[in-house]
Amino acid sequence: MLNYNINKYSAPLSKVEHADAMDGLQLAVKRLLDIVFSILCMILFLPLMIVFSVILMFDKGPVIFKQERIGYKGRPFMIYKFRTMKNDAESDGIPRLEDERNKHLTPFGRFLRSHHLDELPQLWNVLKGDMSFVGPRPERQFFIDQINRETDDYRYIYLMRPGVTSYATIYNGYTDTMDKMLKRLEYDLDYLNNRSLLLDLKIILKTFFSVFSGKKF
Repeated sequence: MLNYNINKYSAPLSKVEHADAMDGLQLAVKRLLDIVFSILCMILFLPLMIVFSVILMFDKGPVIFKQERIGYKGRPFMIYKFRTMKNDAESDGIPRLEDERNKHLTPFGRFLRSHHLDELPQLWNVLKGDMSFVGPRPERQFFIDQINRETDDYRYIYLMRPGVTSYATIYNGYTDTMDKMLKRLEYDLDYLNNRSLLLDLKIILKTFFSVFSGKKF
């Protein structure tokens, strides 16, 4: 387990050079495992995803919600989720933080979100190579710009494929303040400096048990 020293931030993060702890071989194995297990998970969860799709078809709006995020090497990509919010949740074009978005959840969307089942379509993102099972959660450019006003360390996040889960998500939860965004960044940078296939396995198992125990992120 990584050793973190997280404090409330009153100043930008220190200027530290960060490096990826995974070498080329480990990265290749990580990508291969992403491909294999994303295919297996899509087959396993296909009946459940069909049921969710049918339910959402009877609700007003699209089944799949897609949104542009910034990923590996700073490249934008479309992330896929089951729709959980009303269609007019961000009709004014202003991105909302997690706490604000929760106010616009549909009843079924609240169920999906509370059990993290809305993220099942991200298996397609993993298979495509947009994401990995473990990595920093992908952010929107709007919020990246705000983080960059506080620190220039966010650029190191681009060394990694975004993840369906992360150490930061498990222990810092979803971000709804700038303070949490900066804490999440420190978690993610520590992950970059210390990551390994074994650590990825530990994070996946921790995520699995957290979800099935009903822990709220």
